[in-house]
Amino acid sequence: MKPSIHAFQRDTQLRQLAEGKLWDVIVIGGGATGLGVALDAVSRGFAVLLLEQADFAKGTSSRSTKLVHGGVRYLAQGDLGLVREALRERGLLLRNAPHLVHNQTFVIPVYNRLSRPYYTVGLKLYDALAGRLSLGSSRMLTAEQTLNHLGQNLQTRGLRGGVLYHDGQFDDARLALNVAQTCVQHGATVLNYAKVSRLLKNNLGQIEAVEVSDIESGTRYQAQGKVVVNATGVFVDDVLHLDEPTQAPLVRPSQGVHLVLPQRFLPGAAALLIPRTDDGRVLFAVPWYGHVVLGTTDTPLPQASLEPRALEQEVDFILNTAARYLQAPPTRADVLSVFAGLRPLAAQRNGSNATKNISRRHYIRVSASGLLTIAGGKWTTFRQMGEDVLDRAIALGKLPGRPSRSAELRLHGAPSASDQPQLPEHLGVYGSDLPALQQLIAENPAWANPLDKAFGYLQGEVMWAARYEMGRTVEDVLARRLRVLFLDARAAQRMAPCVAALLAQELGRSSSWQQEQVISFRALAQGYLLPEATNAATPTQVPASAASATEQA
Repeated sequence: MKPSIHAFQRDTQLRQLAEGKLWDVIVIGGGATGLGVALDAVSRGFAVLLLEQADFAKGTSSRSTKLVHGGVRYLAQGDLGLVREALRERGLLLRNAPHLVHNQTFVIPVYNRLSRPYYTVGLKLYDALAGRLSLGSSRMLTAEQTLNHLGQNLQTRGLRGGVLYHDGQFDDARLALNVAQTCVQHGATVLNYAKVSRLLKNNLGQIEAVEVSDIESGTRYQAQGKVVVNATGVFVDDVLHLDEPTQAPLVRPSQGVHLVLPQRFLPGAAALLIPRTDDGRVLFAVPWYGHVVLGTTDTPLPQASLEPRALEQEVDFILNTAARYLQAPPTRADVLSVFAGLRPLAAQRNGSNATKNISRRHYIRVSASGLLTIAGGKWTTFRQMGEDVLDRAIALGKLPGRPSRSAELRLHGAPSASDQPQLPEHLGVYGSDLPALQQLIAENPAWANPLDKAFGYLQGEVMWAARYEMGRTVEDVLARRLRVLFLDARAAQRMAPCVAALLAQELGRSSSWQQEQVISFRALAQGYLLPEATNAATPTQVPASAASATEQA
């Protein structure tokens, strides 16, 4: 199907919602899970409506470690089925979205003689599970080779060598956007800032429609559907309670925190994997848009939030762990941005807090009303999760049997193999849309100017985001279309006035709206900055070297 940038406009999508048609599938949730359901549904030729209460990927789906991976930790836990499934999906994503998903080299530094063959054997199994979709073979490295891959900031005392392997790296929010665009290209209606407030049932107690409010205008709509899917991630319990007010919690949120640092802390081309931290997790340092993403943690939280905040102990844990492996360790003053995301883990009935041991497999619940709820899972397997939901709906007799074709779908923006020029990383994410973006920028010479001298993002990209990517606010643009908030929160604060002015021009907003946007975004961005070190909790003591940390493990 020929891509169209013009179809992905909010006014067009609202008009389609207002037509009052009967939908085959109504998806609640515009993160990775909901988008996976919508993608698989349109691949089967069903009429699909997707509704997101905020912006696409506003929550967890824009706050990942930026990895498309099988999960080396799940391999260590013996969950070979989950790893095999994720590695297959990793390969499909690399094929279907090559402008956003890339082959990334990872290196595990080794500080004792026994670790290198141990990790090598495990990663050879990782390679084998990937099969024909493997991204490359793992191998042992000498100490010198390890430094060449990771850069000279790696701790050298006691360094015995390393193990190299391959995994995927991506831009999570941009992928979510491209999946939404792909759904629209195949006939779906997809809306952000559209909140489902009620589930409407017939006299048999079966859900037959949803009531949805347009957050921007306040207008309410009723949408009738054969199947309603609750795919709201950490918020699945909120939707379940619209159906069954006394339902016990299905998920328990677990928080993962990431710190973003200047590239000098990991100057090599490879990503760093620390395979065993004090809390039993792995820690990654991943190159991303000329910066380094360092994380993550696993902290149980009592409730979900659209804007979770890092805890002081989480920040200290990440910095202290990194200090064991880096000669010049990062301090709080070096952190350019800190962001937190919530994982929708299964609620433990025994009261256990050991979230790191809970499987990341997804599961599907069918309510007496017919509501299908999908919980758990991870970004890498989003497409398979969608396929499983549609298979369940068909097995229940709610939809006619049609085969899934989502594994074959090239995502919006994916260039052909012969049409993939080498571009600056941030422009490369537009893929096949780049010529149209360049044509738009040519309309106004000012739009070719950068938003900030520290970054290459252009004013015309803001206009593009508003016109063809449903960007509605300064946050939509700087957090999820251009990713600046996640890279450098202070730079994002500087860019806010220019972005607000451009959005107001394109969307027809007032000067007071423009001012409110700047104020609210700068307040939001302040939460992505660490308080001054003098106000921080005292860091805990750490071993003097990575060697001692490895020996303790």
